[in-house]
Amino acid sequence: MKRIISFGLIMVLAGCQTSHHRDRIELCTTCPPGFEQTTDNRCILRTPYQLYESGEGNDTGVGGLKSALPAVRDGFTPQQIDLGRYLFFDPVLSGDGTVSCASCHQPDKGFSDGLPTSVGRGKTKLKRAAPSLWNVAFMRRFFWDARAKSLEEQMTGPLYSVDEMGTTQSLLLETLNGIEPYRDLFQQAFPSGNDDGIDLKEIYTALAAFESSLISLNSRYDHYAHGYAAALSQQEIEGLNIFRSFVARCAECHTPPLFTNQQLAVIGLAEPKGQPFDAGAEIPYNDSTMRGAFKVPSLRNIDRTAPYTHAGRFRTLREMVEFYTKGRGHDLAKNQKLRIHWHIWEPHLSEHEMDRLVDFMMTLTDESFKPQLPKRLPSGKQIRENQTLTTLPHSPNRSIN
Repeated sequence: MKRIISFGLIMVLAGCQTSHHRDRIELCTTCPPGFEQTTDNRCILRTPYQLYESGEGNDTGVGGLKSALPAVRDGFTPQQIDLGRYLFFDPVLSGDGTVSCASCHQPDKGFSDGLPTSVGRGKTKLKRAAPSLWNVAFMRRFFWDARAKSLEEQMTGPLYSVDEMGTTQSLLLETLNGIEPYRDLFQQAFPSGNDDGIDLKEIYTALAAFESSLISLNSRYDHYAHGYAAALSQQEIEGLNIFRSFVARCAECHTPPLFTNQQLAVIGLAEPKGQPFDAGAEIPYNDSTMRGAFKVPSLRNIDRTAPYTHAGRFRTLREMVEFYTKGRGHDLAKNQKLRIHWHIWEPHLSEHEMDRLVDFMMTLTDESFKPQLPKRLPSGKQIRENQTLTTLPHSPNRSIN
């Protein structure tokens, strides 16, 4: 086994401080925490998981403690990441200037929004919940129905949806090019860019750069996985063993260290009362076997992202665990025929085992690299109150609110 480098060395904690000289904003010139800056000004992720080798021929089981991570998307410049941070929080990106990316992906709520399903422009109720953005740099598919294959492809969905941010390509370009501070910031982030002004590729790249910097890999579970046995209590270790067991089978889909296998799964979930059935991945893939299939979400920072499922069916982790132990297809109407994933069966977990599972999932929280809120926005607009980085209340997963 390879040696373990101390957490303090591998998690580079160089802070990213944007400077303000009078009216000019100067983008950060150092990489965010957890990234190493190269001689050609690129930010490369550094994590103890890169010390491990796992894959074909290695016996790691179902997400063993020393499993490596999949390929990560990094290599952006500090300036591109910082510019993306400004864009992410700025409602000027929306058609009417009222909705930002952070409206649905709020830092204090696990980069989700705490709603059963999100709300778009004009308080339009959307069809699905906002998924967390933590660790999207490792993801291969995006949206609950996995219809996008890159962050750039994903972001065009909400940007140009009439019900969400409601802008158009031409309006977005006209708006940002009409704001002198943004023209300056894009020049800082893309010094060899288009002389004709800001272009769409630069906008998408900056947003992808910021989102790819949202890394959460330093939880108490991670300390335990890297060899610090005292990081977890005996109850939490018991929960981990249940999680990885072939009775509960949680880890077969929520596979460590990302706690997702990035696949689509039909779990046999009914919609909230009064809502029509969501066909999920059947629509973009035009495949009836994927009816009711959704991407397996990561459990990282799961105690921050209640309520759970694509439609916010469950208010607590305990409710979510109870759904799985009640057995295959128990939640569906008799006329609803789905090809439920074979891992969904009847584990018949005890009350004690379900409590321990919740205990373990609470150890997956790590917000140590949560980004700073911009002190001011280049557009002059205000950041909405529900996007501020405040102290979180008591977790909702111990009891129903």
